[in-house]
Amino acid sequence: GEAKQKIVIELYDKFFKTAFPKTVEKLGIVYTPVEIVDFMLHSVADVLKAEFGRNLSDENIHILDPFTGTGTFMTRLLQSNLISNKALERKYTKELHANEIVLLAYYIASINIENAYHERDPEKPYKPFEGVCLTDTFQLGEGEGMLDLNDGFVDNTRRVRAQRKAPLRIIIGNPPYSVGQKSANDNAQNQSYPNLERRIEQTYVAASSSTNKNSLYDSYIKAFRWASDRLDPQGGIVAFVSNGAWLDGNAMAGFRKTLQREFSSIYVFNLRGNQRTSGELSRREGGKIFGSGSRTPIAITLLVKKPAQQSPATIYYHDIGDYLTREQKLEIIRGFGSISAMRDKFQILHPNTATGTSHCDEGFGGTHPPRTGEKFDARTQSVFACCFKRFRDCPRCSLIYNFSNSVLTSKIRGMIGFIMNKCLTGGAFRQETSEVVSMDETVIGRSVSSLLSALNEGITINYSETDTKIALYRPFTKKLRSAAASVIHRRGQLDQFFSTPEHENLAGSVRPVLVTRDFTALVANVLPDLHLMGTTQCFPLYWYEKNEQAST
Repeated sequence: GEAKQKIVIELYDKFFKTAFPKTVEKLGIVYTPVEIVDFMLHSVADVLKAEFGRNLSDENIHILDPFTGTGTFMTRLLQSNLISNKALERKYTKELHANEIVLLAYYIASINIENAYHERDPEKPYKPFEGVCLTDTFQLGEGEGMLDLNDGFVDNTRRVRAQRKAPLRIIIGNPPYSVGQKSANDNAQNQSYPNLERRIEQTYVAASSSTNKNSLYDSYIKAFRWASDRLDPQGGIVAFVSNGAWLDGNAMAGFRKTLQREFSSIYVFNLRGNQRTSGELSRREGGKIFGSGSRTPIAITLLVKKPAQQSPATIYYHDIGDYLTREQKLEIIRGFGSISAMRDKFQILHPNTATGTSHCDEGFGGTHPPRTGEKFDARTQSVFACCFKRFRDCPRCSLIYNFSNSVLTSKIRGMIGFIMNKCLTGGAFRQETSEVVSMDETVIGRSVSSLLSALNEGITINYSETDTKIALYRPFTKKLRSAAASVIHRRGQLDQFFSTPEHENLAGSVRPVLVTRDFTALVANVLPDLHLMGTTQCFPLYWYEKNEQAST
């Protein structure tokens, strides 16, 4: 069974990445190693027994894999001894559920699950698996969330409606990893889910003090929010293997604090593997659990919800360790078999109440930390009255930075000419998506949203050789940078900090302490780039405001 699942996963994974790369990017398709699937299933079974005194075979323990892919979680569940022979038929026909939005994966999952069931008892007549639905899981919280009621999908509609009524006690799987399209030119933007995004705003965003909250709308974060709301009111378990960036990311503080508030126990197995680093940091992170499927850190998370327990969640945390290959990590996971075998390995975390992490030194609790908001506040007692981050043009950095003023001017003017010819007809703005998709990244860069918005609002885009300033692009590397308002993708607080060459300033740039990075600080007397030292936060010495009453 395990060998067959590995073959199915690897063949399908390679086929899909080759045949449908844009779909993979949009939906965040990554398939789960069998070692992780088995570990999560046995962990859920053990935690269910320990926390609720229940068994996976028990009646009304409904189980859902909301992003089933090729059906590996449900298949391995049926192939394991976690469901008794006595309960097998009831479980298969009434209490196991799976969703998949990609048609090819849906059919493979159906066949996989059905074969696993009939292999347990070959003498029984063939029964199709009624628990798998061709649907978008996130859409289920927006309304009916199903396909049209035509002859081809009547059965699917019935299955979706039945699932929506089921009291889900276990939600387990591998949520999508996609943040969205890499470029506005890709035409692969993730779908919007107003109700789900409203819930994120009410919880994770509301509890976060970060100014840049975009990552709180990542697909895997949406999966946590959807599952948290969908879990049966009587309690249950959410078990996901996901992007692990939420463990220490600054913008994720609200997410971490909300998890601690909404659940009674949290188990985190940090598998590391962050390859968005380099050098020694990359080697310490070790192998990527999903191979080439993801460069992010990976974590297995079990969230236990017991309504009767009102106190903040107890957090059990284990780091798999440094310098491990992918194969070594999978062998360690196989060796543990379940969370129950890791009791003496877990560290109980006591998160900082402000950040939701346990990595912050509490020794400075009586001091006034730097403000992380972007707006100036004269009443603050902080050493720095504001923090700025979103001031760069990373999607177009190859165009707006250069050592040569003439080359820089040539590139900017070429971009403006391209926009005027592509996006305007007789001075009117073109709305057609096809015009946006066809744009050449080498000329216009990877993000066109701000430029298109400017054109739509009738803002004139122009440029001259005088529209340049010196900026610190990377440590000890100064470059000329475009300063034209219409060219910069996200200006942020440019005018308040480095208004003109006559307005001097100092900006302390820091790279926050994360799981995979050491603290770094650098002071610059010119505008620093957002990625000066990786993603950077900057605290200016001065804040300039325009004197509206000055005489002309």
